[in-house]
Amino acid sequence: MNKLRIFVDFTGTEASLDLLRAEAGGHELLFANAPGGSVLAGSGADPQLALADIAFGQPDPRGIETAPHLKWVHVSSSGITRYDTAEFRALVARRGIPVTNSAGVFQEPCALHVLSFMLAQARCLPRAIKSHAAGGDAEWSSLRYSCTTFRGKTVLIFGYGAIGRRLAELLQPLGVTIIGYRRNPGGNETIRMISQDQLADTLATVDHVVNILPDSPETRHFFDAKRFEQIKRGAVFYNIGRGVTVDQDALLHTLRSKRLAAAWLDVSEPEPLPEGHPLWSEPNCFITPHIAGGHFEESKALVRHFLGNLQRFVKGDPLVDRVM
Repeated sequence: MNKLRIFVDFTGTEASLDLLRAEAGGHELLFANAPGGSVLAGSGADPQLALADIAFGQPDPRGIETAPHLKWVHVSSSGITRYDTAEFRALVARRGIPVTNSAGVFQEPCALHVLSFMLAQARCLPRAIKSHAAGGDAEWSSLRYSCTTFRGKTVLIFGYGAIGRRLAELLQPLGVTIIGYRRNPGGNETIRMISQDQLADTLATVDHVVNILPDSPETRHFFDAKRFEQIKRGAVFYNIGRGVTVDQDALLHTLRSKRLAAAWLDVSEPEPLPEGHPLWSEPNCFITPHIAGGHFEESKALVRHFLGNLQRFVKGDPLVDRVM
């Protein structure tokens, strides 16, 4: 294949960009003037995109529409919020432009983050870390005998994609039953998948509800007051998907009514939550600042993921993490 022009709209470390320059296989790199940092708020249109055969990072969807030579788009995030529209999907389908994401980079840290939440909840870690109880006293006994395991419990994963599959793999040795829900099941899932009309009955039976839903018109406030009312009393809710998928007022009410035992959140709307927001002070709500996907040398991992797909693209092999 002839030398390709690769538009790079990616905010990485200097070391990761050096890696990209060194391993790009002689293809020409066109760096964006103002790289996009987020799938939720990427950069605007860049005239260099019109020259490119490949786009890597967070390219502007409108720029993609007017880029005549574009043959492939690789998004440097797991989420594809700005691209997940009927209009954009129709555009790339019509022009035969494959779109891949970076789910393979984030599935391990995100799955580990959820598992950490779940383990902390089961073993009462927030309470235990603060306790100075003496062995045998009432506080010690209450804490010790409140701890649980996962054996015999049921977990329902919303947004059962790459992260959900990895979480299921981590949970399976712990003796849990795992159920999945996604908008468009692939048909090759190895766990029980449920449909929209089965949600209410299933939510009434599960112990852990894990939300990894992306942001889309169909998922905004997916977890509203009605959905929370369907959840089994005493269940635990986890969200590492997108903050906008949850009605936070409804979540707060559900926590205060004791229907939920706890909520563990890595995302919110907005981010960060304003100081004084009642979820900060809710005793059974635990919040981390959108770090679930983070890990050491994350930028290099994103570049390596793209470079691996670039080799496949040049050879004509199937691309990894294709979403469109």
